[in-house]
Amino acid sequence: MKIAFYGSSLLSSYWNGAATYYRGLLKALSQLGYEITFYEPDVYDRRNNRDIEAPEWCAVVVYEATRHALMQVAAHAAEADIVVKASGVGFEDEALLRAVLDHARRDALVVFWDVDAPATLGQLRDEPDHPLHAALRQIDLVLTYGGGDPVVWAYRAMGAKECVPIYNALDPETHHPVASQARFACDLAFLGSRLPDREARVEAFFLDPASRLQEQRFLLGGSGWGDKPLPGNVSWLGHVGTRDHNAFNVTPKAVLNISRDSMAANGFSPATRVFEAAGAGACLITDAWLGVELFLKPGEEILVARDGGDVAEIMRTLTPNRAKAIGASALRRVRGEHTYAMRAAVTDTVLRRHFERGTVEAA
Repeated sequence: MKIAFYGSSLLSSYWNGAATYYRGLLKALSQLGYEITFYEPDVYDRRNNRDIEAPEWCAVVVYEATRHALMQVAAHAAEADIVVKASGVGFEDEALLRAVLDHARRDALVVFWDVDAPATLGQLRDEPDHPLHAALRQIDLVLTYGGGDPVVWAYRAMGAKECVPIYNALDPETHHPVASQARFACDLAFLGSRLPDREARVEAFFLDPASRLQEQRFLLGGSGWGDKPLPGNVSWLGHVGTRDHNAFNVTPKAVLNISRDSMAANGFSPATRVFEAAGAGACLITDAWLGVELFLKPGEEILVARDGGDVAEIMRTLTPNRAKAIGASALRRVRGEHTYAMRAAVTDTVLRRHFERGTVEAA
């Protein structure tokens, strides 16, 4: 089956946290026989900050950030059996959604794939006239990369016919243990771009513990932090490309996951970096969110902090040997239970069920 997938970017992770999710899941779906074309706009200087070239398992069409180019690529929806519009494309999202819906064939499966469901649902609650409200009546299926039952219930209440979470996971061919690199040596590292709904939590969970632990070294990676006042023991690296993520995760004594506000409030939303870090064998500390134990066991496979004070206490007492043991346990867990091949199998089942249902209804 042919999939036309309209998303933010497959080729660049620059200001694009969904990149590795798209890559892992679409690669695994291609191995199940899906023929995929990914359409992404040329925005946010991503063309000059690519992590990968177009892969053999997916055709990629990069279009200009103009309304004319948008309409041209939206017309290709008519060629697909499955048409996917992702959230957060980054250029004229509402116009793209409308155009994709208008061009999809009547017999095609139309999917809205939400990579930030708690934030999207919050916007829908605040904006009763948002175009997605009406579009949900035409959309056959909502997939999300997290959120659990709270997101499923909320989308159903908004009028979605079906909503299924397809969680982030690990691609063992991409994220795996590597040799450490001196440039990433530190006690605690955090990787994440500077975003309005994350910055206060970065201050609380990362910068505040750093100010309390002046004898330890902290490393901050990600775009947008250049003018942010930092404690003297915090070094800023700037954007860290995906090719360096394994070394970034495995070199420090521990790495930190900090959820965005909406993700933390909703729960059941493990970030891609949770599985990337675990896949590299890192000792991961995460801010507390509901449902973490469904993915990794607190205290054995992941360390959980309720606030910056907890992060500071963990780092005061964490020994290198314990950190390595936690990282090894996390690696075993994600390789055994949380791979993109497993997520793709779930996705395949959901997609094929819709086509089988349509065949029965038409008979």
